[in-house]
Amino acid sequence: MRVEGLSKAFRLPHEQVHTLKERALHPMRRQRFERLQALDGVSFDVGRGESFGIVGRNGSGKSTLMKCLAGIYRADAGEMWLRGRMAPFIELGVGFNPDLTARDNVLINAVMLGVSPAQARERYASIVAFAELEDFQDLKLKNYSSGMQVRLAFSVMIHVDADLLLIDEVLAVGDAAFQQKCHDVLNRAKDEGRTILLVTHDMSQVQRFCDRALLLERGTVVALDDSRTIARGYTRLNFPTQDVSATVQAITQSDGGDGAAEILEAWTQDPEGNRTPSLEQGRPCALVMRVRLTKPTQEPVFGFSLIDEQHRRVLVVTTEWDDRTTGWYAPGELVNVAVSFDNWFAPGRYFLTPHVAYPGAGGRLMAVRESVTSVVVTGSRTGGGIVDVPHEFVWNTVSPDPAVA
Repeated sequence: MRVEGLSKAFRLPHEQVHTLKERALHPMRRQRFERLQALDGVSFDVGRGESFGIVGRNGSGKSTLMKCLAGIYRADAGEMWLRGRMAPFIELGVGFNPDLTARDNVLINAVMLGVSPAQARERYASIVAFAELEDFQDLKLKNYSSGMQVRLAFSVMIHVDADLLLIDEVLAVGDAAFQQKCHDVLNRAKDEGRTILLVTHDMSQVQRFCDRALLLERGTVVALDDSRTIARGYTRLNFPTQDVSATVQAITQSDGGDGAAEILEAWTQDPEGNRTPSLEQGRPCALVMRVRLTKPTQEPVFGFSLIDEQHRRVLVVTTEWDDRTTGWYAPGELVNVAVSFDNWFAPGRYFLTPHVAYPGAGGRLMAVRESVTSVVVTGSRTGGGIVDVPHEFVWNTVSPDPAVA
């Protein structure tokens, strides 16, 4: 899928006329409008089988972009190319008739999404079963709760064998059990090579499901990068240390924190405390960084993450989860931060990213150095997993049960 120069604007009336009487009393009154530029020259591309996130604050144009892609809105300018069957899950109630039963709505929506009437009837039982609405299938949709409607709409979408799934924030309406069910389906769709576009305010979902992501602000593209970098940019926009325009410019140029701290270097240590580019599997080790604080800082949060050669995060640790406080630091003060653990990672190369953040909600960064150094884990136990957890097998012979025999 490719989008080039997509723009969409709306006309917002300053004064709305709701009745014929108002129109008759003021026939010569000129109605004034304000132009709202919802999207302005948005461009990006999504590869086949890629999971792609679209994030931004409220009013940034995320839902407008999805509705343009789904054909609900017609764009004012720009071009879009989509290949394959598309299934949108954009807004609660779109495409549903509240005066029809769930049975009728399922059949109609499945046909609208490209399934033949015969296929829709064949898949109906599976759709209702996935939504767990067997006892309510003859109930009119206007009597459904919002959660029940979400389950029904999502179930229809995943049963049409679409190549491209457009999923908006409505996933957050479902209960915890259904959300986990949706996560399982998304993982399976990703494994099957389907393309997924996900709009959400949940940055953990973006980092969990998406390979890359797009950050929007007031209808324009702020950044297009890997999901973890975009998640940090989104957090900085929501918790700015300066005005929004300066924050947007900073994100566009770099995403290395606000400069309240500086990570001078980072390294790995062996059990004897020596710096080393390789670590032996099964032995204690430590990750270390040296930080200079450039501003007076109370309780900074120090953390490390490791990613493997397949770009999977295999370790994330932070002092935020520690019961002890990190203290107060004056400008110019240096501090060495280390975390130690037994190394049970599988053999291979790992990349170290240290970071320093402000305490509290939002995780605003003072400093971060992506993949500042790497370390090779050596060992002979290659079980095929990411980690080789210490374990012990136990077995014994069991006599057959006469009743079973």
